[in-house]
Amino acid sequence: MNIVCLDLEGVLVPEIWIAFAEASGIPELKRTTRDEPDYGKLMNFRLNILKEHGLGLKEIQETIAKIDPIPGAKEFLDELRSLTQVIIISDTFEQFATPLMKKLGWPTIMCNSLEVADNGEITGFKMRCEKSKLTTVKALQSIGYETIASGDSFNDLAMIQASKAGFLFKSTEQIKKDYPELPAFETYDDLLAAIKAAL
Repeated sequence: MNIVCLDLEGVLVPEIWIAFAEASGIPELKRTTRDEPDYGKLMNFRLNILKEHGLGLKEIQETIAKIDPIPGAKEFLDELRSLTQVIIISDTFEQFATPLMKKLGWPTIMCNSLEVADNGEITGFKMRCEKSKLTTVKALQSIGYETIASGDSFNDLAMIQASKAGFLFKSTEQIKKDYPELPAFETYDDLLAAIKAAL
């Protein structure tokens, strides 16, 4: 029994925070898990900037409403889901992911949640579990699944390395250089072929 575990941002949809940084004109918000391995540190940095600028969930959701999946992502996902089970494991938040899941045909996603005040201010965030991507892959393995994983960032490396097959997808030159043992792909066709070979 195989299950494919995919990252969301950078793999199937553009990076939400980069899109919001461009929409809001706040370049500091372009920082992502490609730049900062410590997710808690990154999120606290983001929340402080939002607070400084008086921005909340509503403004971010307005940007997300305009984001479309990366060209070819839905077709890739549809074909993959016709072959095997697929779960998206993301460090994003339910409040961000839902409109994107609709555009991707409602795949299963495991992600985190934001703490939002009545006035729309994002006051904090709740991680589903410690090291959520690795923990989820290990949990799937514990109930009899063999995992195949793909992602683009530092926070994907543990789930990729813990899986029977793992691939970098649209990753940074630095991550590819630091982890030469991980096959790296740039197109959905190549990633799909690699996953099919591993099934």
